[in-house]
Amino acid sequence: MRVIRTENLTKAFRGEVVVNKITLEVAQGEIFGFLGRNGAGKSTFINMLTDIMKPTSGEVYLFEENLGIDANKYRIGVLPDYSSFYDDMSAVQHLSYFSRLSGNKASRLKIEETLETVGLWEDRKKKLHTYSFGMKKKLGVAQALIHDPELLILDEPTSGLDAESVIHMQKLIIQLHEQGKTIFMTSHNLDEVEKICTQIAIMKEGEISLQGSLYELQRKFSATFTVRLKTSSELEEVDKKRLKSSLDEAKLSHSWDKNYLFVEVSSEEAIPSLLKRIMMLEVDIYEAEVDQPSLEEIFLEEPDHI
Repeated sequence: MRVIRTENLTKAFRGEVVVNKITLEVAQGEIFGFLGRNGAGKSTFINMLTDIMKPTSGEVYLFEENLGIDANKYRIGVLPDYSSFYDDMSAVQHLSYFSRLSGNKASRLKIEETLETVGLWEDRKKKLHTYSFGMKKKLGVAQALIHDPELLILDEPTSGLDAESVIHMQKLIIQLHEQGKTIFMTSHNLDEVEKICTQIAIMKEGEISLQGSLYELQRKFSATFTVRLKTSSELEEVDKKRLKSSLDEAKLSHSWDKNYLFVEVSSEEAIPSLLKRIMMLEVDIYEAEVDQPSLEEIFLEEPDHI
């Protein structure tokens, strides 16, 4: 099932198009990473998904229905970029108040379990005016989770968190994914998206410039694989010549950097045959690694390249 679907979603402000005819699908059970530089239009896109902002044209479908977020409020949890809280409340009081307000009152046990899940158990009774930005971010995630939604829309869920809390939040997102939840998230942390997201879309100048799994993006970025092979630092010149002859015979482009041999192959399927070819020459290989472009390299590249 497609949990999120947009058709030609467009938003213009005073004649300037900020989001331009975006057609996007998010399947059930995905961790979908939505990337874009500041000003690319991703916040506007999320605001239209969550009914904060009405589109100029186009449609938003949630759970295959064009009914808006209010009709699906028990199925969706949202973490906006900035959340507002009552400073004189504690975290427990806030979640109790919020769940009552949303019409789906949570039990005290559910509230405390949720606060423990996001790492706020020890601070659950503190007034929110004492909370740091990172603690408020965790509370925002707890608020999104309190009614056990099927879909989570998380805008920068790890921004403002310390390193330990970032790791905790990433593990939580993976855990929620394993429970069958769908997560649509934005992030400026490209390593994070590369590590945990199953699908990725990159937005540039109001349009989706690239979309797919990390593997699919890597293949669009680079048509070949580079295999890096570590040989002995004392490899004889005669063995280098034997390697060169064998690789030339197979029409494989290659180069040396000290005792590292770099070989380009056209597909993953060609890697085992390359390794077998080298093993037949009885040349010792101490390490073999496939160099692939990182998400950062793909993100920073001009779209014309891709």
